Amino acid sequence: MVTSITSFGRSGLYDWMMQRVTALVLASYTVFMLGYLLLNPNLDYNQWSGLFEGTAMKIFTLLAMLSMVAHAWIGMWSVSTDYIKPTGIRFVFQSVCGLLAFIYVVWGIQILWGI
Repeated sequence: MVTSITSFGRSGLYDWMMQRVTALVLASYTVFMLGYLLLNPNLDYNQWSGLFEGTAMKIFTLLAMLSMVAHAWIGMWSVSTDYIKPTGIRFVFQSVCGLLAFIYVVWGIQILWGI
């Protein structure tokens, strides 16, 4: 009963798989960006903005951003449930983390898509 309440009905396997999938997306994005930066040593603003003008790059960046937020949320939730025992403090901590994650996603979308 307690397990289903704290994990919202999911098993730990779901969180474990999500961590692995988001880690793969983040690793792919990091390798791509490092490769791009290494292959373009004299990178200027026009090249950089040109990279992010394409829809594919915007989608890849959005996927990486959402993966980072999901990865961080699962990690912070796991750490907070393990180490913050008072329910009220844990609730506040998780609420602040969730609010910040939401703000970062909205802000990132505004920057990425120029909304």
